[in-house]
Parts: sequence; C-alpha cells; structure tokens
Amino acid sequence: MGTFARLRSAALAVVVATLAACSNNSEPEAYVEKPVEPLYNEAADALAAERYNKAADLFLEVERQHPYSIWATKAQLMAAFAYYQAEKYAEAIDTAQRFIQLHPGNKDAAYAYYLVAVCYYGQIVDVGRDQKNTELALAALSEVVRRFPDTDYARDARLKLDLTRDHLAGKEMEVGRYYQSRKQYLAAVNRYRTVIEKYQTTTHVPEALHRLVESYLAIGLTREAQAAGAVLGYNYPGSSWYQDSYALLTNADLRPLADSGSWITRAFDRTLDSVF
Repeated sequence: MGTFARLRSAALAVVVATLAACSNNSEPEAYVEKPVEPLYNEAADALAAERYNKAADLFLEVERQHPYSIWATKAQLMAAFAYYQAEKYAEAIDTAQRFIQLHPGNKDAAYAYYLVAVCYYGQIVDVGRDQKNTELALAALSEVVRRFPDTDYARDARLKLDLTRDHLAGKEMEVGRYYQSRKQYLAAVNRYRTVIEKYQTTTHVPEALHRLVESYLAIGLTREAQAAGAVLGYNYPGSSWYQDSYALLTNADLRPLADSGSWITRAFDRTLDSVF
C-alpha cells in the first residue's frame, strides 16, 4: 500500500473513531432507579438547604420512581410545600390539589387544603389591582375553616379571612370613592352597600356609612342619608366619621334618624331608637 493510501486509511479511522465517540456521548445516560429512602432523604436535605426547586424535583422523583411506596404520598405533599417556599404558587396549588384528589381521606389532607389557601393568600396584591386571587383566597380559606374547624389550620385561616375580607372591602371603597369623585353617586352607593352587606366586620364600614351620607345628600335622598348617619352613630359613636356625618347633616338642617325600613338599618339587623 502506498504512502497516500496509508494516510487516507488512518484519517478514515480517526473520523470513524471520532463519530463513534460523539455518538456515544450523545446518548442519554442510562436511567438509574434509586432506593426510596436515600432519594427522599436527598430531597429533604435540599429542602433544609433552601434549594426549593431542587427539593420539589426530587420529591416528585420519589413519587415517580416509587408510586406505590408509603413515601410517595408524603413526597407529593412535600413537593407542594417546596414549590410554595420557592414562591411557585401555581405549581404548589396544582400539586396540592392533585394530592387532595388522590388522597381525600389522608390525615394530611387538611394541610393540603391549607397550603392551597395560603398560596392564593400569598398572591394578594394592592387594592389598585385585580382582586381575583383575593377572592380565591377567601374561598379557599373558608373551605379550610368549614372542613377542619378544630385544627390549627382553621385558626390561622380565620385570621387570614379577616385580612382578606378587609382587603376586598378596601377595593370596593376605592372604586366607590372613584365614582363619587366623579359625581356618579348611584354607582358609588352600590359599592358602599357591598361593603356594608358583605364585609360588615371590616375596618372600612364606618367610612362606607359616612360616604353613604355624603352620596345620599348629594342626590337628595335625605331619609337614607339620615338612616346612614343613625346607624353610624349607633355602632361607631366615637368615630371621626360619625362626627363628619353629623356635621354634614346638621349643616343641611337634618339629624341622624333611624329608619327601620331602610336597607342600611336592616343590614345591621338591629332596631334603632330615634334618640338623636
């Protein structure tokens, strides 16, 4: 064989070897199933190290590799918790809801419901923006209280419910003030009415009653304005809002006056005496 032929053969051998090596490197690594306990412990270690995304992946791997193990059920809920810690709320909600669907009678179902609720709660935004997640939080927190009333989860959910309702009431007040500032008084009244009828335990009710006095006076519905002032004075006598409402009414030669036929009086489910 001539020199050129030998060189060409050697070059071809190198190319073939290189292609073979590239082919081997491009092949996926062989799948290796790990024993369940070391895999779960690896996930737990990642969670403890605050590597939440890694922890979630590993917990889900426990479920995937060992679906019939007693560890799989726990790992699924822990994956939801890891996503929550990573503030990946959508993934946390999906994983927790899947746990609920697959294991509705599990002793940890209460925590799964609670985790869904706090994920929505964690996404509540300021009152100037859309309140869809606030409404979802309200529904999910109420579900925790309804299903598991005697648990620590329910006790915390009740506290969060108060804050959630206050937030929703604040949104209604913001919209009501917007309409009122543009002299769209009936639209404003509807927003304040929502606060009084749906969120009566919130901090916004005294202002809502005062704004009703303002709005009703502006459109000439004096009896409703007086009724709002009476309810405000009866329930919040020391409030600065009542002082402002009283001044508005007296400047119009009116007084707070209870009216059992008014929706405002009925909303508070009390019979007021006309003592003003």
